[in-house]
Amino acid sequence: MNRLLLTHGAGSNRNAPLLVAVAAAFSEKGVEVVRYDLPFRQERPHGPPRPGDAARNREGLRGELLRIRETKRERLWLGGHSYGGRQASILAAEEPGLADALLLLSYPLHPPRKPDQRRTAHFPKLRTPAFFVSGSRDPFGSLDELGSAITLIPAPVKLLGVDGAGHDLGRDRASLAERIVSEFLNWLSS
Repeated sequence: MNRLLLTHGAGSNRNAPLLVAVAAAFSEKGVEVVRYDLPFRQERPHGPPRPGDAARNREGLRGELLRIRETKRERLWLGGHSYGGRQASILAAEEPGLADALLLLSYPLHPPRKPDQRRTAHFPKLRTPAFFVSGSRDPFGSLDELGSAITLIPAPVKLLGVDGAGHDLGRDRASLAERIVSEFLNWLSS
């Protein structure tokens, strides 16, 4: 059985509606999903991560990936929404081979209204295939900006744009989750 370790954004937790919908859609395709609270969220139920939390959050993801790998030898994917996806991609760049593919939902390319503050320094080191999902109205980066940025990644990449959606990827989560899962699995098998 393939598995996905999926984590949340800065203001959320493992029970975010988007993560729940994506996990349910993957389960229907026979993929086991572990929704994971990052260490900062395990410690504090509310509030964003502090600036010094990033390395510890990646270490938490790493530990959980290794724990899952001990129990199953099938393909293991890593994903996250916004901040969680960013930390997942940095971890994958730091440790190639730790995950077999990435699912990055609403990657926060830059802070809103600050397009010059790109969060792409690790992209040239990313050797893990990465599937990005982003809304056309996401203030953390337009589809054009993200499409241009992912050309820095030497691994296979794909960008799925969601027309009219913002950073939360919209309200029709069940339908979107089915689309994400279908396109992700098709991309991996092509």
